[in-house]
Amino acid sequence: MIKNKKQNTRPKPAAGLLYGINPVMEALKAGRRQIRELILASGRRDRRVDELETLAREKKVPVKRVEADMLEELCGTSHHQGAALDAGSLPGVAPEDVLLLAEKRGEEPFLVLLDSIEDPRNLGAIVRSAHCAGAHGVVVPKDRSAQLTALVSKASAGALEHMPVAVVTNLAKTMEELKAKGLWFAGLDADGESSLFGGDFTGPLGIVVGSEGKGIRPLVKKGCDFIVSIPLKGVVDSLNASVAASLVMYEVVRQRGDAG
Repeated sequence: MIKNKKQNTRPKPAAGLLYGINPVMEALKAGRRQIRELILASGRRDRRVDELETLAREKKVPVKRVEADMLEELCGTSHHQGAALDAGSLPGVAPEDVLLLAEKRGEEPFLVLLDSIEDPRNLGAIVRSAHCAGAHGVVVPKDRSAQLTALVSKASAGALEHMPVAVVTNLAKTMEELKAKGLWFAGLDADGESSLFGGDFTGPLGIVVGSEGKGIRPLVKKGCDFIVSIPLKGVVDSLNASVAASLVMYEVVRQRGDAG
């Protein structure tokens, strides 16, 4: 018997709806979104959910409880952990805003540019690593990237709520504009002319990471000042994009003397 495909599809969550304990908690803490309502599953009482409710009431955010199946329908997934947040989208950020943030902190700019990262889980994981490594911002293209959805926020464990992400129309052109402001760009690619550990990442820098399948697109790659690769010793000839990006970010941390 062939099942009706419609029976197996879930509705997409409403725009601006976050779900999961960490994304909801971090969105409440960050206060970057226009938050309308905290939605909790009826009957669910545990420490973390209680903390969410307390924080929401402190910030004067209305709290509503609904049945678990209704919450699942709203979120489009059963992985909501009993909590969702009805909030607006993240505020728009320009690459120049990221440079101002670095200047405000008295640090050399450190940006992460992502070319064609279309898996939202990969994007979320990279945003999480960028936040933890102290990057000032992430830059993604408008048309060749996963969008900044609730799934990305959840995959980032809430780091998306704190990390500035600039969505640009043309990544290659944005790189040209940032070069004029003093940034250098290091591309990560399997055919890099030098090892990751031989590059100089101490100055104003943007690291460029491409998709696992196609890597960095030619025009974007052309805009890189140098290309580095990660030494691989095993039989498998590539790393997950988020893992590769994390390795580069923490080489930046190490070279800048922030490794502790």
